[in-house]
Amino acid sequence: MSIRHGLLALLDQGPRYGYQLRTEFEARTGATWPLNVGQVYTTLGRLERDGLVEPAGEDDEGHLFYSVTEEGRAELRRWFDTPVPRTSPPRDELAIKLAMAVTVPGVDVSSVVQGQRHHSMKALQDYTRLKGRALAADGGEEADLAWLLVLEQLIFQTEAEIRWLDHCETRLAQQAARRAAAPAVPEEPTGTPGEQVPQASAPRRRRTRF
Repeated sequence: MSIRHGLLALLDQGPRYGYQLRTEFEARTGATWPLNVGQVYTTLGRLERDGLVEPAGEDDEGHLFYSVTEEGRAELRRWFDTPVPRTSPPRDELAIKLAMAVTVPGVDVSSVVQGQRHHSMKALQDYTRLKGRALAADGGEEADLAWLLVLEQLIFQTEAEIRWLDHCETRLAQQAARRAAAPAVPEEPTGTPGEQVPQASAPRRRRTRF
């Protein structure tokens, strides 16, 4: 998620100070990705360093306003015009957890999958309820539409996660069936692996001299 560009998009609509930016950012995304004021001001400092925003005075209460520069507007347009790259997908904790679980002895992977499915199903129900409320209260405002789009993305993402978990469970069942059907491997004779065990030889006849 690009907080940097999100703040530029808000400043493109007029000067704002840090707390205003935090409040509007969370309002438009339904507080899905909450920010703290320190994070906002740290990002503003970097944007000012890069010439993308500049101080725009203070109000009577001492709030420092920022405004976007022309260079900042150009950067914002490039962000909107450039597809989000998928060459370096973000780390997914669930995918990493299952990848580790199938390689660590003693982990009940099926239990991990079932527990996650239960959690994801509950999240999907919560998102669907929130979507229903958003549609019921839809006043045609752009902020409402922004929140609705974020909600729908979360719904689609969670639905895809549940389908993937079903696929993982199928894979686990197929692997268990293959192992059960595999012929038993005969035990090797005692000794060093790869070393031939000498066969017992018949006793040698003793020669008698006359």
